Amino acid sequence: MKIKLYKLSALLLLFAVSLAFYGCTSGDDFNYNKKGILITGTESNPMVKFVVEDIPSTYAITAKSTKKVTSDVKVDFAIDTNLVSSYNKENGTSFFAPPAESVELENAKVTITSGTSLSDVAQVRVVNTENFENGRTYVIPVTIKSIGNTNGEELINASKTIYLKISRVLQFTSLVNDFNFSSNYIFDESKAVDLTNFTYEIKLRADGFGSSGGSIERVCAFEEKDESNASMLRFGEAGMDGNQLQWVSPAGSIPSSTRFAPNKWYMISLVYDGSAMTMYVNGVKDATTNASGKTVKFQRFELGMSWGGYNTSQYFPGRLAEVRVWNRALSSSEIVNGICGVDSQSKGLLAYWKMDEGSGHVFHDATGNGYDMDWNDTWRADNQSELIHHTDYGNYLKWVNDENNKCAQ
Repeated sequence: MKIKLYKLSALLLLFAVSLAFYGCTSGDDFNYNKKGILITGTESNPMVKFVVEDIPSTYAITAKSTKKVTSDVKVDFAIDTNLVSSYNKENGTSFFAPPAESVELENAKVTITSGTSLSDVAQVRVVNTENFENGRTYVIPVTIKSIGNTNGEELINASKTIYLKISRVLQFTSLVNDFNFSSNYIFDESKAVDLTNFTYEIKLRADGFGSSGGSIERVCAFEEKDESNASMLRFGEAGMDGNQLQWVSPAGSIPSSTRFAPNKWYMISLVYDGSAMTMYVNGVKDATTNASGKTVKFQRFELGMSWGGYNTSQYFPGRLAEVRVWNRALSSSEIVNGICGVDSQSKGLLAYWKMDEGSGHVFHDATGNGYDMDWNDTWRADNQSELIHHTDYGNYLKWVNDENNKCAQ
């Protein structure tokens, strides 16, 4: 009797395992044992990069079957821009659908010929980027609208849509750093803002670095009116390599792990999320320190080193662009997507200076929040004491736009 019960239990267990196995393979998970149709390249990640350098640019799309088909299978592709908002909602991203008439789909109806597993080619073409806004990342969702004349093949829903993330090569104008304009812009009291979370960003490119162990090159500082709770960036502090960046933060010194190369652009992001201060280099977490309960008041921005004669001795030779102040902590993915630029109306973007004016003496705030900086209205401690008002440092501003100023978004 016991032997019969054991056999019955074993059979029931085997039946349960079989149900579990077949249940797991009956959904949308990719399964080569199941006859299915999908878009080629979506098996592991439906988001792929589409590099657009010249117009028009073309991306080839094909459908495939997990097994060779026994009769011709018709596949109908379509661009569905409504899927961008759905993707954003599911993944916490902020991509944009491309403007109307900027994208075309050619040969949308393809065939997987009997005896094969791959269709002929459809083509997605970007034909116009004039209405693309700098700072926005555009995604083209191409989906399988329908399949026909199947012989048991099913559409694999998890892989029926490919998201083409447009990567443009952009040329931009940047500010050339000059020790003659090292100074501070101090905003009115009405523009002072308390930040319990923040992200400060600046994009920089060094011509070279000083020797190790104290040959300092100071880049900039985000500060309160009296310089307290500053977030200051400088290369080559004592005890550090000349190409090592130091963030002098409200929580103390945070030296970078990265050793920077000359003649290369880097996006530096300084993030405070309420519990830690973290430096990112090109969207990658580089160094961090614990900090909690901090509140800093942003009211002052400094270019270079503007105290006494240190503007020359601590001069940073290089270029600057894309300076931003956020009232929230950005994620690594947000930072990566914003390396070339961000939407001026992005959530939490308090001030945004592209440093691309090309002429004049005003750094314009692209957000419209009123944080323009007139560099003919700045302050510096020339004599290592009280701040002195200066009305001509804007005359030393100069810009460059050449082959070295390119960014692949």
